[in-house]
Amino acid sequence: MPELPQISTVKAPDKAVVDATKPRRFKYLNLPFLAIVALIVGYGLLIVYTAVYNEPDYSFSRQLTTVVLGAVLMMAIWRFDYRNLSDFTVLLIIVNVVLILSPHLPIIGVYAKGAQSWINIGTQIQPGEFAKLTVILLAASVMSRYGGKLDDPREYLKALGIMLIPFLCIMTQPDLGTGLVYLFIAAVALVVGGARPKFLLITLVACILAVAAVFAIDQLIYNSTGEYKLLKQYQRNRLLVFLEHDSVNLSDEGYNLRQAQIAIGSGGLFGKGLFNATQATLGYLPEAPTDFIFCVLAEQLGFFGVAVLIALYAALVLVCFRIAGAASDLFGTVIVMCVVGMWLFQILENIGMTCGLMPITGIPLPFMSYGSSFMVVNFMLLGLIGSVWAHNGR
Repeated sequence: MPELPQISTVKAPDKAVVDATKPRRFKYLNLPFLAIVALIVGYGLLIVYTAVYNEPDYSFSRQLTTVVLGAVLMMAIWRFDYRNLSDFTVLLIIVNVVLILSPHLPIIGVYAKGAQSWINIGTQIQPGEFAKLTVILLAASVMSRYGGKLDDPREYLKALGIMLIPFLCIMTQPDLGTGLVYLFIAAVALVVGGARPKFLLITLVACILAVAAVFAIDQLIYNSTGEYKLLKQYQRNRLLVFLEHDSVNLSDEGYNLRQAQIAIGSGGLFGKGLFNATQATLGYLPEAPTDFIFCVLAEQLGFFGVAVLIALYAALVLVCFRIAGAASDLFGTVIVMCVVGMWLFQILENIGMTCGLMPITGIPLPFMSYGSSFMVVNFMLLGLIGSVWAHNGR
């Protein structure tokens, strides 16, 4: 009788075991995400270098050092489990208040460019920028408590009130640009967190009425005292430039807008070439490496260079949407969507203001504008998104 073939009793290796054999340093990386980030950051460094190489007030080596520091912080936060922060709402409120109000402290507080927004601790940093990270964590922590459905008006007002605390603090500096970013983060958190559309609509109408009331009251004060109290003159000028930029004179904000438009228009289809941004190098374009870095890009590389940047931003947003959709909890989803919403707001505002489509503010362009605090914070936010990806279902 022929022998029957023996059946092997050795089991196939379990998928989890196979995954566990992968090098740990590569296990939770999202390579498309990192590749897109590397391209945007590299693009930004190139444009910043062309904008500051002959400017004694700026240091490219400082910007490069900031990127390296940011990358280190990004990887450290990537490895940290973001879920450990979901239950620290009260602590996050305290951290936000301390961070944003720290420039008012004597000795370390620094007043510059019309605002008390910086501190000097051996190096000058802007705490309001770092608070963007804690504002996002605070908004996500608040909204994750409602499980994706917020339909109680009292709870809605409570959540809204908590998320307005950072805005009220930043307006004591005052820094309207950063304050608007905080408000947009709160709006994204409310939408993603499941607040009723009715509540959102009422809030939007209330905000519009509040802005109109501020301008009306300020005008009444001016009529009585000859001085504006609620809004600084430069803030009013920026709004007037946005509303009537063809009829205002060419001083200050009106001049800035006109020079920005000249820089963008002179770039044409393919630009003048690197290091040939005459509007910036000849001193016509103010704050070229920071607020108006988009104009430097458009003048040097033209519409083609702008299209490349927009395509890279779009790719980053799409990858982040996938990460948000795959998040294992609402806390992670809200975090990623708030970061993406913040970036989109900053991109639209920065590019829009240079074209006259948005009011002029001091909001920089993500990963492109010169600035240490701004760049480090954006890298930390990348690490937070990476943490959501790395701990998805794990």
